Amino acid sequence: MATVPPARPLTGAGPLTGYTVGVTAARRREELTALLTRRGAQVIEAPTLRILPLADDHALREATDRCLAAPLDYVVATTGVGWRGWMSAAEGWGRGAALTEACRGALMLSRGPKATGAVRASGLDEGWSPTTETTDGLLAWLLARPLAGRRIAVQEHGVRLDAFAAALRERGAEVISVPVYRWAPPEDRGAVHRLLDQTVRRHVHALTFTSAPAISALLAAAESEGLREALLDALRGDVLAVCVGALCARPLTELGLPARYPERGRLGTLVRLLEDTLPGRSRHEVPSPLGTLTIQGNAAVVDGESHWLSPLGAAVLRALAEQPGRVLSRAELLRAAWPDASADEHAVEAAVGRLRTALGPHAALIRTVPKRGYRLAAG
Repeated sequence: MATVPPARPLTGAGPLTGYTVGVTAARRREELTALLTRRGAQVIEAPTLRILPLADDHALREATDRCLAAPLDYVVATTGVGWRGWMSAAEGWGRGAALTEACRGALMLSRGPKATGAVRASGLDEGWSPTTETTDGLLAWLLARPLAGRRIAVQEHGVRLDAFAAALRERGAEVISVPVYRWAPPEDRGAVHRLLDQTVRRHVHALTFTSAPAISALLAAAESEGLREALLDALRGDVLAVCVGALCARPLTELGLPARYPERGRLGTLVRLLEDTLPGRSRHEVPSPLGTLTIQGNAAVVDGESHWLSPLGAAVLRALAEQPGRVLSRAELLRAAWPDASADEHAVEAAVGRLRTALGPHAALIRTVPKRGYRLAAG
């Protein structure tokens, strides 16, 4: 479990250096974390859910038997991992070949490229896939066709697709829901608590989501800890919510919260969206005698060398950088940088001392003006 980074110098700076990003994903968490850390971000890993595979579950086996009981007309693949899990489970029961043949006799529909890749890897060909990569796109396509008496298998992806199935049944179709995996509470609830705490304190700059259930689970955890309103307030402004796609973002958008997502739902495009968006929200560049000072997130970059700062240290430096060369009194710095109204001017002195330590060889950027306050050396 990563925490807010200590003040330490880093060599060079990546596009996300200085930013702390929360990762709520359970599946492909390591891949997303690696993508972020390679770009300089500090990552707080806190999966809000975990995936329970149903390879030995009675419901999955029963659904598979129903699929094999009579010819299928349509088979819907919604996720790559879910499709592979279903094929693997059927193989383990000695029904893999029969299930493949049943699917080959139907028209295969895949929600997006990952599902399409998994379908092809199992020796099948997809008949159609929506450009929107959404279940809504699949549903609209199916509803445009005569469905009375048609048998449709729908591979679910962590949550039940009850509304999807109900719409098809209303048109006379027989729908077989295939529950390949489902969501369960996270193994480490403490990690979720720590992520919530860091988020409401604005020590996290962005939260990433790869599934709608992960968002709902985080909101539920916040509700149980009395932090729901504080979390919503953070997401309205200071903390950027980035989702893998529009469908993933729905729990946020339905609450009127801003959520960013790439046009194509991939981890790589999600990370690029963070690269493009975060610096525009909290980045300052100031000329100084030691070279250009860049403040982004909780890092200061001077002449190519990057220094991690505490959130408070970054707030103090940012306040000084907004008025380079001007002397700010201790009282002014308190108002600009301190979240705690009870802090006194001695706290400013201590924070400036820690800030200078974090800046190391660039500590001379912070100048003391006796009996008046502090200023940033301007270039």
